[in-house]
Amino acid sequence: MAEDLTIIQGSKEEIYPSLIPQIKGLLEGEPDLIANLANVAAALKEQFGWLWVGFYLVRGEELVLGPFQGPVACTRIKKGRGVCGTSWQKAQTLIVPDVEKFPGHIACSSLSRSEIVVPVIRNGEVAAVLDVDSELLDQFNETDKKYLEEIVGLVNFS
Repeated sequence: MAEDLTIIQGSKEEIYPSLIPQIKGLLEGEPDLIANLANVAAALKEQFGWLWVGFYLVRGEELVLGPFQGPVACTRIKKGRGVCGTSWQKAQTLIVPDVEKFPGHIACSSLSRSEIVVPVIRNGEVAAVLDVDSELLDQFNETDKKYLEEIVGLVNFS
């Protein structure tokens, strides 16, 4: 298991293909879900310097805060509420260029300006969501969607 992270400079199109093998190395041989989610969140936060990176796990009718990097966060989110709850409900990635314009946005941090939420789908059901917040407007795009979906696909939820 690799426990070092090489920070890459360049465009997102250059960074993600270099980061993914490193994340695979962090996950390789480690069966513990929480440890793996923690390392994925840390690797993304370290590489990109985003405000907040973390996971919410589906627990019954709520998303419950899981491993994350960043400021203190909301602990529980109902299905359909905010960006995370909406991503869970729709089972699709949501890119929000300006969180102030998202109906029902839950402001865990007043510093958050844009957000992407990627559902982790296993056996046809959402098991968790990856939530990423930025202090910058319009921080996330289709490149982030493509690669973050690939990254959450690497984590073993069984």
